[in-house]
Amino acid sequence: VQLQASGGGLVQTGGSLRLSCTASGFTVSNYGMAWFRQAPGKEREFVAAIRLGSTYYADSVKGRFTISRDNAKNIVYLQMTSLNAEDTAVYYCAGGRPITSTIRLRDSYNYWGQGTLVTVSS
Repeated sequence: VQLQASGGGLVQTGGSLRLSCTASGFTVSNYGMAWFRQAPGKEREFVAAIRLGSTYYADSVKGRFTISRDNAKNIVYLQMTSLNAEDTAVYYCAGGRPITSTIRLRDSYNYWGQGTLVTVSS
């Protein structure tokens, strides 16, 4: 099982990026898939998740980020808009079998990608 995150980079405040998480060895539609992020000196935090067709977001990204899934390609996306400096972090994709009440918890996910760096400059 492998998750490969990509799409990070340097973007100006107010800009957009789309992250991709390509899965191999398992089918993303059969799992809860999520994005977490970790800023320098901070703990890894929940960003967004998709499970059984429902989506979940951290309050800090709600209305700006969109998580989606392409079942045919076995890829999960995170479309990020209106980026600001607080969004600067390494973004990780994760897969697991969370239930609704645990979908925001890191321990709910068994599989993790290597992370992709997003830097937002002012």
